[in-house]
Amino acid sequence: MRFDKISGIIPQYILKISPEKPRRMLESNMPSISMFYGIIVYMYYMDNNQHKLPHIHVKYQGEEAVVSLPDGEILEGDLPGNKMKLLQAWIELHKDELMADWELAVSGEQPYKIDPLR
Repeated sequence: MRFDKISGIIPQYILKISPEKPRRMLESNMPSISMFYGIIVYMYYMDNNQHKLPHIHVKYQGEEAVVSLPDGEILEGDLPGNKMKLLQAWIELHKDELMADWELAVSGEQPYKIDPLR
């Protein structure tokens, strides 16, 4: 199966054949690398075109943000202030691992899980 390279959308005929399979494909393209205090951190494969710099995708109770690495600045979206502080502390503690995972992910390889903030 393939994605439309321009829009990143799965062609409609695939959705009609198997509505579950495209969802699993999308989830496999954005593996979660860590989870703590309700924050889920994702690193997408081959995701260096839109923002042109290393970054992670973060979800917390319906809020989503794209956060740059290794400085922890929000590029897109929003998170509650207290959760953003926790995320920035986690980024600081794991910046070397995050940058190594970024290199793997943009090469299409599986990034490693990173310990949560404790």
